[in-house]
Amino acid sequence: KKMGRLKKAGVGTLAELRARLKNKKTLAALADDSGVDTDYLVLLRRVVEGFFPKPHPLKVFDWLDKNTFTKLEKAGFKNTQQLFEAAVSETAAITKKTGLKKKDLSEFIALADLSRVQWVSPTFAGVLTAAGFTSAKAVAEATPEALYNAILQANTDSRFYKGKIGLRDIKRLITAAAYVP
Repeated sequence: KKMGRLKKAGVGTLAELRARLKNKKTLAALADDSGVDTDYLVLLRRVVEGFFPKPHPLKVFDWLDKNTFTKLEKAGFKNTQQLFEAAVSETAAITKKTGLKKKDLSEFIALADLSRVQWVSPTFAGVLTAAGFTSAKAVAEATPEALYNAILQANTDSRFYKGKIGLRDIKRLITAAAYVP
């Protein structure tokens, strides 16, 4: 019923819903337009935003080349979202702006892309790249067993973490990666 009311209030897509839930003013207006309780909309915003991880500062990838990080920072790239968005539009512009070679940027860009997947921390983005999965698309297209085995092998080789990730969690990861544009 509530989703039907939101649709009647002009919310047809997830992007429209995020925009209407963005702040107190737009959320209150949506509550008025739809008749859906404000408290419900606040909870809905939390759920929706949970699918969109916050960007990580580039400095959390402290195992990568410090010189590359410094050049990226001087060029104005502070977090994974900024770097990924710039890389999507034009990697050549980043190389020109920073003086870095494309190969020097590739791991940073891969980690930035993987960081867009729900539940992927900087460390786990490192695990995924070590396992040979360097994009959200590659994770989304993986079979659960292949991804599970690759992650298990990468962790065995490099000891990123002590625990184990189950096949059910890998299936959830693949589903989450499929939502990343």
